[in-house]
Amino acid sequence: MQNLTLTWQSAGGTAAALYGGSYAASRWRRAPLSSLLREAGTLLALFALWQLVGHLSLMSSEHALDRARWIHRTELAVGLPDEASWQAAVTPYPVAVKAANYYYAVMHFAVMIAVLVWVFVRHRERYAWVRNTVVITTAICLAVQFIPVAPPRMLPQSGFVDVAAEYGQSVYGGAVGGVVVAAQLSAMPSVHVAWCVLAAVAVIRVSTSSLRWLAVLHPVLTVAVVVVTANHFWADGLVAVAILLFAYAAQAAFARWRARRASRAVSAAVDAPAAERAGSRR
Repeated sequence: MQNLTLTWQSAGGTAAALYGGSYAASRWRRAPLSSLLREAGTLLALFALWQLVGHLSLMSSEHALDRARWIHRTELAVGLPDEASWQAAVTPYPVAVKAANYYYAVMHFAVMIAVLVWVFVRHRERYAWVRNTVVITTAICLAVQFIPVAPPRMLPQSGFVDVAAEYGQSVYGGAVGGVVVAAQLSAMPSVHVAWCVLAAVAVIRVSTSSLRWLAVLHPVLTVAVVVVTANHFWADGLVAVAILLFAYAAQAAFARWRARRASRAVSAAVDAPAAERAGSRR
């Protein structure tokens, strides 16, 4: 299975073109088009950064496997279920394994893009909150990923199997033209888990439909998929969710700060005339 993604150069160039189109549309007083192009450019720029970080690191990749082994040992020491046993329970069922590989390869981007488009078109007033959460969460995940960590599928001695490679569904094959492989040593934290939880929370918070709780199925399936395909440890997902919670807390704190600042500005505007009148009487 070919991983159809742009190179960071292509994504960055396209993002720049979209920003240029946004500026031109704003000059022509086409505000909706300008906003759409700007948001698309922002997401592509973030994607370009993600691709670029995959080829960079702050530490040597030589110890990526050692870090993965340490994570696995630590998880077992604290009593978390062994991901290898979960994978072993699914591998006798080829249809389930192929479906998991496909879900891992496709649904990560498809669901997030669908949610962003839906919020932008139907709930524009909530879009900034969702978009900012995506940007903050992904940026922090990328910063952590500068430290290379191998995925479980690279630890066959610990009982893990690269089931995607077994079935010819790996998204980590060779590049073709403008198509580039994703980084294989960026397992910690799991952006897959961060994005799936983010998408579910966005749907539940924004939608008023009684069916919105079905969005919970996406993170449940994604966590199961990243484990049984041996692409991530439990710890990768836990760290990703912690980063997502930080992004929510940071936005809430910023909103409170802005509200207090606005309140002080209003109070100052109201008090100013009274002070001027008192001064004139003296």
